[in-house]
Amino acid sequence: MEPLGGASKEYLKKVEERAKKSRVSQPHQLAGLDVAQLLDDWGYRGLYMKLAKEYGETKVRRIAKAVAENKKIKNKGAYFMKAFFGN
Repeated sequence: MEPLGGASKEYLKKVEERAKKSRVSQPHQLAGLDVAQLLDDWGYRGLYMKLAKEYGETKVRRIAKAVAENKKIKNKGAYFMKAFFGN
């Protein structure tokens, strides 16, 4: 095999940079990121994406917005889950 040339090394660098960037390709992914931002709960953004996919983006966003607007809530993520699933 031949060693990688200059062009190939540049291509590999581009691929590495592109892999670092987040890409949103589905509506439920964007909804999950929106909810994570509203609730300031980035650690569970995958869960919010899953909920948006299974239950609908509108429902997830509506509940998250209501929780985020309440200034008295300390743990918004936990309160969101309680409000979303009820008891």
